[in-house]
Amino acid sequence: MTSTIEPAEPAEPIEPLSVEQLSETTLLRFATAGSVDDGKSTLVGRLLHDSKSVLTDQLEAVAHASRNRGQDTPDLALLTDGLRAEREQGITIDVAYRYFATAKRRFILADTPGHVQYTRNMVTGASTAELTVVLVDARNGVVEQTRRHAAIAALLRVPHVVLAVNKMDLVDYREPVFAAIAEEFTAYASELGVPEITAIPISALAGDNVVDPSANMDWYGGPTFLEHLETLPVSHDLTTCHARLPVQYVIRPQTAEHPDYRGYAGQIAAGAFRVGEQVTVLPSGRTSRIAEIDLLGESVGLAWTTQSVTVLLEDDIDVSRGDLIVPTQDAPATTQDLEATVCHVADAPLTIGHRVLLKHGTRTVKAVVKDIPSRLTLDDLSLHPHPGHLVANDIGRVKIRTAEPLPVDSYADSRRTGSFILIDPADGTTLTAGMVGESFASPEPVKAEADDDGWDF
Repeated sequence: MTSTIEPAEPAEPIEPLSVEQLSETTLLRFATAGSVDDGKSTLVGRLLHDSKSVLTDQLEAVAHASRNRGQDTPDLALLTDGLRAEREQGITIDVAYRYFATAKRRFILADTPGHVQYTRNMVTGASTAELTVVLVDARNGVVEQTRRHAAIAALLRVPHVVLAVNKMDLVDYREPVFAAIAEEFTAYASELGVPEITAIPISALAGDNVVDPSANMDWYGGPTFLEHLETLPVSHDLTTCHARLPVQYVIRPQTAEHPDYRGYAGQIAAGAFRVGEQVTVLPSGRTSRIAEIDLLGESVGLAWTTQSVTVLLEDDIDVSRGDLIVPTQDAPATTQDLEATVCHVADAPLTIGHRVLLKHGTRTVKAVVKDIPSRLTLDDLSLHPHPGHLVANDIGRVKIRTAEPLPVDSYADSRRTGSFILIDPADGTTLTAGMVGESFASPEPVKAEADDDGWDF
């Protein structure tokens, strides 16, 4: 699909945001999804261009690549479709990440593929997103892949979903077309448990309602796509969640200046920590109090989510990489038995009895797949009981036994400390992405079977 932007008139240069301005803006992570040829990459390209987030040399490179393909005008989709195979086929294969900013907000955008065989890429892109944009071709309406992406957004508990009804110019900008699609999608996504859905009619090719309001849809009184992105309340503030600090590194300088310094460094995954607070180190269960918090070379009394800190404890206890520091009054349970919803991302199947490595936070332990109670059929959200294995892009429920106890939260409570990945111990390949606890894909209770004495742990 080609755009209507003339290469001879590149975007006007704007004054770049200062470091101070960037620090004052909030960050929104969002992902795009939709069926093949619904216009995801064109929408992203239009958004970057019309918000003046494209450098002149980037636009010239796109114009040159478009001319080589025999197109008279630049194809804005090429701003995100960077792989040679993507440009040759005119589709998105890999997840394309883009970083840009406006005066109101900073953005990390993940443009994900629409093909069924690349569903796992959508899981990757949306796993850390606060908002997912699901595109629908106004001519085709809600299709199977639209439902699949809505289901994944619900499984990943993405708090906000935007339904972008694209190509409105090809249906003469008719309001009834938009209204029917919005009603159908909203009913489906609400049934899955998506908490907030916003529908916006757009034309990525013509620029209608992407950055600027459309003169062709005066019946629509809502925000433009960019306006919604800029004004959406940011819901990733985890300072009020269960406080969690995965230990990444133990710092012991053992120098003349710091002979007894022993700090535990890591990025706070959720919540906030204060000097003087009583904490517990898991899985050992040892307790102490926070004596000091070092942040960027300075001592602070309080630190919160996403800050990378070094915590010093009052007592000299055994703490190492992979441990989890938590408030004593809000400690998660430790367990060796996990039940989770997973998306299998590897080409080789995941089977019962599969021996894997499980990475949770900064801790990696040996584990074995004890059971696969069900596989989710995304076409109609039905459950296929006891499939025996999961293949690439399958979503299902698994039961896992770990060699060591793990302190885990439910994914419903914390997307960061309630998630994990399974790794092939032979070559380090990522096999599966998992979400601990219940989800809408939970199967009917399965009768517990007798433990197999053949397991090593």
